Amino acid sequence: MNQTLADKNILLIISGGIAAYKSLDLIRRLKERGAGVRCVLTQGGAQFVTPLSVAALSEEAVFQDLFSLKDESEMGHIRLSREADLLVVAPASADLMAKMAAGLANDLASTVLLATDKPVLLAPAMNTVMWDHPATRRNFRTLLDDGLHAVGPGQGDLACGEVGAGRMSEPLEIVAAVENIIGGQSAGPATGPSTGQSGAAPLKGRRAIVTSGPTYEAIDPVRYLANRSSGKQGHAIAAALAGLGAEVVLVAGPNNQPDPGGVSVRDIESATQMLAACEAALPADIAVCAAAVSDWRVAGEAEQKMKKDGSGQPPAFNLVENPDILATLSQMNGGRPSLVVGFAAETEKVVDHAQSKRTRKGCDWIVANDVGAGTGVMGGDENTVHLITADNVEAWPKMPKDAVATALAKRIADHFTNHFGSE
Repeated sequence: MNQTLADKNILLIISGGIAAYKSLDLIRRLKERGAGVRCVLTQGGAQFVTPLSVAALSEEAVFQDLFSLKDESEMGHIRLSREADLLVVAPASADLMAKMAAGLANDLASTVLLATDKPVLLAPAMNTVMWDHPATRRNFRTLLDDGLHAVGPGQGDLACGEVGAGRMSEPLEIVAAVENIIGGQSAGPATGPSTGQSGAAPLKGRRAIVTSGPTYEAIDPVRYLANRSSGKQGHAIAAALAGLGAEVVLVAGPNNQPDPGGVSVRDIESATQMLAACEAALPADIAVCAAAVSDWRVAGEAEQKMKKDGSGQPPAFNLVENPDILATLSQMNGGRPSLVVGFAAETEKVVDHAQSKRTRKGCDWIVANDVGAGTGVMGGDENTVHLITADNVEAWPKMPKDAVATALAKRIADHFTNHFGSE
């Protein structure tokens, strides 16, 4: 294992929530990379994981009580906060984030967080309704504006049985964010892409169009041409851009994904409808074409359901080419988005075919992924991509689609900061 965190000290604060069980794996992952890990376990966190488990994995004493004579004499809260290179709050509950935003210090965790002068990384986790509550969003934005970092939350199945935003990022996503913050480095193959958000919303005032999911091209009233795209990657990108302050319009083909919070969604079915919705959403600074758009459609949709005619011969379809949404947005003479990012789903010669597609379509960047049999990308939760620009090809490690989205959004924000400043 690459010792990317050798000689670094992490203070992990574990607050209350079922996601606390992931903190045990997070400790192991951090230590694998050479970090020393001390832990603060809140009263709520101790309802889900035991001090013994945390101590066994961290190989350190676990600190729980602000007013414990033993804890304070061995390692006072000031020393806990000052001796760490980075504080990680995982899970970061709505309650603890509210305390932090208000500057409260009424238990050990909140006191340590108020007393620190070191970077802090939040990994929020809660029910989707709690996450979408204006108070939680306000507190979260306050903390980002105060300079804290964040990774997630992701979308998915929650412990309450609901599906939506609020799932704590996976341990490896959090580790990638830790490596980025401590290393101060941009995305790359050594540690994976940056997954942290920090500071004031870097894309505030920017408008983004994101396409997601498949398109359905009707054959008759009950049949259609389609593909296996789930929309997970595109929806995650829309959420990540919105999390960095962008005004996002998500143009989505048929899918079962929950609508991301803070995003304006335009539901469509066909490629023609998707192009029209994208053009209606202009002007935009950013366009990310993550949808898997059908290349062809049937020349004429049958008005009635097609039936077998008894001949044993299949019907003949006349296919016509669909509009090319990525090329249309990339090659606009006026009103072209400043940054157009395409996706290339390939089954062979992934990088070569994607580079050719970038040149042919005229987009600025292209994200290439291998969707061949056995990869599990189409409809799955993970992705392995290459980010291809005019000057570079970056191989990113396999990671959850939420992490890919967060990394791409961060890279987009960096692009605008580097090229246009704060404007």
